[in-house]
Amino acid sequence: MTLDGYDRLEIELKRLKTVERPDVIKAIATAREHGDLSENAEYHAAKERQAFIEGRVGELEEKIRLAEVIDVSQLSGKTVKFGAFVTLADEDTNEKNTYQIVGEHEADIKAGFLSITSPLARALISKSVGDSVEVPTPKGAKSYEVIKVEFK
Repeated sequence: MTLDGYDRLEIELKRLKTVERPDVIKAIATAREHGDLSENAEYHAAKERQAFIEGRVGELEEKIRLAEVIDVSQLSGKTVKFGAFVTLADEDTNEKNTYQIVGEHEADIKAGFLSITSPLARALISKSVGDSVEVPTPKGAKSYEVIKVEFK
C-alpha cells in the first residue's frame, strides 16, 4: 500500500481507539442506568456499535501489521506501475479522469484511487503515454488512452 494509505489507516485506528471506543462505553453505561436491558433499545444499539468498532479495530490492526508500504514519492518512470497517477481519456467520449494505482485496502474509485487488482489497473500496468488499453466491463469492452503518467 502507499504511505498515504497507511497513514489513513493509522488515523482511523487512532480515532476508533481514542474517540469512538470511549464514546460507546459511555453510551453503554448511560443505557444501563435506564433499567431493564432486555427492552432497552439504546443499550442494544450501543452494544452493536461497540461490536462494529471492535471488529474494525481488529481489521485495521491486522492490515497495518501486514502492510508492505511503498513511498510513491521515491518512484519515477514513464510507465504505469503501482503508485502512479494515470490520466486516461475514454476513447468513446474523450472524457478524462486521473487515478492513482493503489493497494486493495485503500481503493476508492470515486476519490480517484484505483485498486492494483482491478481489471483497469491490471490492463494499465507497463503502459506508457499514448498507449491504448481495452478493459472488459459488464456493459462491454471500454477503451482508454493513457494521456499522462506521473509520480507525486
